[in-house]
Amino acid sequence: MRRRTKRIALITGASSGLGAEFARQIDQSEERIDEIWLLARREDRLREVAQSLKKACRLVPMDLTKEENLDALEMMLAADQVRIGLLINCAGFGKIGSYASVDRHQAARMIDLNCKAAVAVSQLALDFMEEGDRILEIVSASAFLPLPGLNVYAASKAFLYAYARALRKELEPRHIAVTAVCPYWIKDTEFIDGAKSTESQDSDLVIRSFPMSSRARKVVRDALWASRKGLALSCSGLPATMMHLLLPLLPTEAVLDLWMKTVK
Repeated sequence: MRRRTKRIALITGASSGLGAEFARQIDQSEERIDEIWLLARREDRLREVAQSLKKACRLVPMDLTKEENLDALEMMLAADQVRIGLLINCAGFGKIGSYASVDRHQAARMIDLNCKAAVAVSQLALDFMEEGDRILEIVSASAFLPLPGLNVYAASKAFLYAYARALRKELEPRHIAVTAVCPYWIKDTEFIDGAKSTESQDSDLVIRSFPMSSRARKVVRDALWASRKGLALSCSGLPATMMHLLLPLLPTEAVLDLWMKTVK
């Protein structure tokens, strides 16, 4: 086998939001990364992100919910004999609304992208990782509590949180760090607008306000710091930190009753 000399950062969901911000900050702060691979469906947006970076980039336009694309990604990595110094699993989406407005096709796609694709990319990436490399799984503070009005999304993130924490322990002998990134609402990404696009105008569950929202730049800065320190968890900002610390101590039904007062 040829020696892997090129160390890359592989970022899924890199066309906007946290993925694009990770690309920008890695470009500035990760000196040991030689090239950034930007992966998302929208090639035009990937080109825009790449043009703002100094490091060499490779654009990988694909839909990770399609098995043939995962096979193609694995072949690309093998052909280039790269070492994945950083894997950032950002690809994912959510929909606000109850079972009545989030149909089964949207629910299935959330599970496919937020859970199945994240695990698949992590699994295939590990064949190209060595001691000292790092994985950041972009989870959500919603992983800490079942959330009516975000039921499938929150459940998918609870799955990814559990997976990231368990994978971290499994990889300790290989000295590959896994950090679960669990931000609160982020005001300057496409997530909130995209999640609200299914809201019912009648009696469905609707989240109307997003107080104390974070900004992508801080979430990413905190996540990369936690990853460099080898920490298991990054909860950027007070709301996410308090959710992580306090929710396990409170009765779930009481917290859900309180949550229901904030949605219609």
